[in-house]
Amino acid sequence: MRKALFVVLGLLVPVTAGAQPQPAAPEPSAGPSITLPPPPAVSDPMLAPVPPPKSVITSWEQVLADLRARSTDLRQAVDQVLVAEAATRIALAAYLPHLDGAAGNGSAGAYTHQLLTNSVQNPNIPGLPPTTTIPAPNVFSGSMTLSQVLIDVPMWDQISINELGEDAAHLSVEAEKRVLALSVANQIVAVVTAERSAEINRVGLRVALEQVEIASRKRALGAATGLDVVRAQQNAANARASLVTGDESLRESREALGLALGRPEEVGVGHDVNINGLADGTLSSCRVVNNVDQRSDIAQARVNLEVAKRNLRNEWYQFIPTVGVQTTLSGTSIPNTGYPNPTWSISGVLQIPIFDGGVRYGTIYNLRAQEDIAAQQLEALRRQAVIQVQQAQRQLLVAEESYRVAKEQRDLAAQNDQMTQTAYMTGQGTSLELVTASEAHRQAELNLALQEFGVVKARILAVLALATCPW
Repeated sequence: MRKALFVVLGLLVPVTAGAQPQPAAPEPSAGPSITLPPPPAVSDPMLAPVPPPKSVITSWEQVLADLRARSTDLRQAVDQVLVAEAATRIALAAYLPHLDGAAGNGSAGAYTHQLLTNSVQNPNIPGLPPTTTIPAPNVFSGSMTLSQVLIDVPMWDQISINELGEDAAHLSVEAEKRVLALSVANQIVAVVTAERSAEINRVGLRVALEQVEIASRKRALGAATGLDVVRAQQNAANARASLVTGDESLRESREALGLALGRPEEVGVGHDVNINGLADGTLSSCRVVNNVDQRSDIAQARVNLEVAKRNLRNEWYQFIPTVGVQTTLSGTSIPNTGYPNPTWSISGVLQIPIFDGGVRYGTIYNLRAQEDIAAQQLEALRRQAVIQVQQAQRQLLVAEESYRVAKEQRDLAAQNDQMTQTAYMTGQGTSLELVTASEAHRQAELNLALQEFGVVKARILAVLALATCPW
């Protein structure tokens, strides 16, 4: 009977390819048509949709605004820029004049009060007091020193090294922005995919409940067995399990999107957001470069290598003598006899490094290793970037082909499910075929949703794999 039905259906399909338009002819009568009743009405609490989140994003500009204001990773990268700028200022300050209030004893000013003193009888000289207290009970003293480095090659070179560190920190911010844009775009696609899956799961549960109702009615009429009802109920139970898992995946996807945007809560995606145009949105905030060497992370690694080389050269500069000059002005309330008060001196300082126990040589060995590490990191990162670009381009082709195949599978599964339901309602199929076709259709719908949004993710990856994001 099933073969005869398929033959009849095949004969009813009109062959029109390549034919010229002809006047409509009356179709041959195929006997009385079968009018199927509408599906029974079903109701279940699990058919209610997942509650919407508190926050919803509606545009890519809103995403970028949240990242700028709330992203902890981006804030840390920006803080590293401030750290690099501070290091440059510190290096420059070491070369500028220093004005200190501390002399050799380390004090800018001092007040001394003697607790134990002796009184000494003075000679009978006009103008002198009859006695003198020794030592003086109260003494005030102060000094001020101005120093300037004239020749210090390592110190001057360190300023330009720290400026390179600033460049590396700025490039790190751009690299972090590219990673954040890719991560958030993928999270948005994941949320939309989970929402589509949740909708499909509810449709699947509704269909499964309708099949349970149909099987129960047929059993009441004596046209089905208890096994048919159990199989339909098993199919509904499987649909419930998929729905529960899918709802939890949706909530986790919303929470992951919220964390990516700096919000400790569920964040959804507005229904008016064009997911297919998400790649265009990321492209508007990022710029495609010509090759991987122009990517921010590769450029940062290249600057880090230059910093390592300059640090090694700077250590060799430590063997060069330094020249400086300093002047000191000091005064006291009890000057020494015959000394001027205050005193003012100027001196030149020549420092020649002779032997430090081998610290500089050990540092040179360390910096040579650091330079080689930076070079290997640059090469490894560049190789990974080349492979990432190739995989991103290939993944887009694979995703588009997978979507085409998944769509064909979904269409066939839907056709098979519809024909199986029709056959079962007319008493020409079994409950096993009905359940199998229903589960296959539901799985094909879920797979199509995954593949559809997989194409969007592949497009975004293809765009950002070879891009820099200075937003």
